[in-house]
Amino acid sequence: MTRPRLILGSGSPRRRELLGQLGVVADDIRPPDIDETPAKSELPRPYCVRMALEKAQAVQADDSDIVLSADTTVALGRRILGKPADAAEAAKFLLAMSGRRHRVITALAVRRGTRIWQRDVVTQVKMKVLSDAELSAYLDTEDWQGKAGGYGIQGPAGAFIPWISGSFTAVVGLPLTETATLLQTAGFPVWKGSR
Repeated sequence: MTRPRLILGSGSPRRRELLGQLGVVADDIRPPDIDETPAKSELPRPYCVRMALEKAQAVQADDSDIVLSADTTVALGRRILGKPADAAEAAKFLLAMSGRRHRVITALAVRRGTRIWQRDVVTQVKMKVLSDAELSAYLDTEDWQGKAGGYGIQGPAGAFIPWISGSFTAVVGLPLTETATLLQTAGFPVWKGSR
C-alpha cells in the first residue's frame, strides 16, 4: 500500500526543518491565504487553535491527502503578540517581554478528507532583561521578521531566553511529539521510511 501524500499548509522553513527531524518530507507545500486578524477580545489560545484549524481547512487537497497546518502565537497575559509589522513594533514587543515570562502557544491541525485532528501545546518562556545595546543589535539582524512576538528561539534571540518550561520544538513552530502522533493517527507512517 502506498502512503498518503502529505501537504504542509505552511510556508515556514522552520516547520519544514522540524518535519525533517522526524524523517518526513512533505510532498507539497501550500501556504494558505487566510485572514489572521484576531477577533475582538479573542484570547491567545483559542485564537491560535482557530488559526491552525482555518489554515488546515483552507488548503486544497484530495480526500486521500493529509494536510498539516500549524499556528504559533506569543501571549503576554491576555495579549496576542503577532508578527511585527516593522522594527519599531518588534522593539515594542521585545521590551514588553523583557525580564518577564510569556507563553508560546503552537496549535496543530491535521486534516484527511472531512476528518480533523487537533492539538495545542503551551510553553512558558522567560526572557532576560534586555539592554538597549542588545535590543539594538538584535533588531539590526532582522531575525525578528516574520516571527510571532518578534523573535525566534532558534536564532540570535536564543541568547535572551534563559529558561523554558515545555516543548522547545513547539516554541520553534512545530511540537514534534504531537506532530508525529497526529500524523500517525491520520494514517501517515512517520517512522516507516516516509521519505
